[in-house]
Amino acid sequence: MIRFDRVGKRYPGGIEVLARVSLEIARGELVVVTGPSGAGKSTLLNLMAGIELPTVGHVAVNGENLSRMRPRALPYLRRQFGLVFQDHKLLYDRSVFDNVALPLRIVGFDAATIPGRVSAALDKVGLLDRSRSPPIALSGGEQQRLCIARAIVHRPAILLADEPTANLDPDYAAAIADLLLSLNRAGVTVVIATHDRAVSDRLPTRRIELRAARLHEAAA
Repeated sequence: MIRFDRVGKRYPGGIEVLARVSLEIARGELVVVTGPSGAGKSTLLNLMAGIELPTVGHVAVNGENLSRMRPRALPYLRRQFGLVFQDHKLLYDRSVFDNVALPLRIVGFDAATIPGRVSAALDKVGLLDRSRSPPIALSGGEQQRLCIARAIVHRPAILLADEPTANLDPDYAAAIADLLLSLNRAGVTVVIATHDRAVSDRLPTRRIELRAARLHEAAA
């Protein structure tokens, strides 16, 4: 489903974030990417979704080379993905319901289907009773669950979660990890980037580690 072939990524100033990374992630797999802050985990996920393109090498999703895709085709590719960002990117002037509904409205879902999809996503993360609340009224853990609801409302094939438990207490972090695991068991391909060892140890799955711009299969 996702394939990296000797991918490298450099930023202006010669900063090398990834070097000769080769990786394959199968459909329905759950993969945890570990490594310290600044190791390149966010860049790896951005390359998977076509938000960034590699400096060298190739990234393919379902056999499509992202570097060769027309720019106008990339937004259609990204509809396969649900994205959970580190900085939430919530709209604080809109309700919880409207935050989750926004991706559906942007891509032109039938207005009659939106309430049911949004309610189902909020119910999945335990926030159905907060649908009319503003995001600012939610706790940190609830805001993170709101981000996951927004990421899964269009039922993506692939979920990319960048530090989904950052700044959460252990109980909230464990709940988020369990939620991501349940989504994977429902058939979603899930890639989680985290430096939280307690979370990665909680997930009985494949782990890979970024060190010094290179990828290593981590010991179980």
